[in-house]
Amino acid sequence: MSAAPGRAEVPVRPVLSELLALLRLERIEENLFRGASQDLGWGAIFGGQVVGQALSAAAQTTPADRHVHSLHAYFLRQGDAKRPVVYTVDPIRDGKSFTTRRVMAVQGGQAIFSLEASFQVVEEGLYHQRAVMPEVPPPEDLLSERDLALAIAERLPPKLRARATAERPIELRPVNPVDPVFPEVRPPDKAVWIRAADPLPDDPALHRYLLAYASDFHLLTTALLPHAVSWLTPGMQVTSLDHAMWFHGALTHGRVASVRHGVAVGERRPWARAGPGV
Repeated sequence: MSAAPGRAEVPVRPVLSELLALLRLERIEENLFRGASQDLGWGAIFGGQVVGQALSAAAQTTPADRHVHSLHAYFLRQGDAKRPVVYTVDPIRDGKSFTTRRVMAVQGGQAIFSLEASFQVVEEGLYHQRAVMPEVPPPEDLLSERDLALAIAERLPPKLRARATAERPIELRPVNPVDPVFPEVRPPDKAVWIRAADPLPDDPALHRYLLAYASDFHLLTTALLPHAVSWLTPGMQVTSLDHAMWFHGALTHGRVASVRHGVAVGERRPWARAGPGV
């Protein structure tokens, strides 16, 4: 008997099981899905949630032999973490090699997020890669974000302390961690190791959903580094506006690392002015 899609074959802690269930979605009708929301302590929906759920909705309407290679998305309105989200999928195109899907996330009759994703069959072709893996310490030599938060727990605001030190489904290990209470001026560059908190099944689609979910961590705070401010700075308000991802290979145990074993993410924010940051 095979395991259900998105369900690990070994026990996982509840916090990760809840995230996997969040990303599986409920199919309401053809090309129509509903997803529960999680509250990370901000009242608003975490951007990674709608990115991961929208990709899940798109993939569930796509032939099984096609895998996402890119997505482009816009955050349109703030989502309410106390309410579910409905996802409508527009099956724009099914070609011989490529499939395109457009997804709209809706709450209370209003669009809060839109995504377009392109899927491709696995094909042989030319391959090259100019970018190289940055020189960073291995994850075993770094502390997790949760461990870092526990070390400064007494300095965190009481309302955020419980969330910051709580068990997490995604483990983040920053290479050069920032003290959010006393931030210093730094270049807008950051490297972070990311992996699921527990082993996952060898399900490439699930790994992509989780990677899409985790991709919204740290992006905004990277743009704050040159200004010696953080998400705890009084009066500071940060939000995601748009989002793009490219998947340069299969998330399996081959050439590209899996979310199960760890992914190194390098981030760079070269420009910011009058609000937006790139």
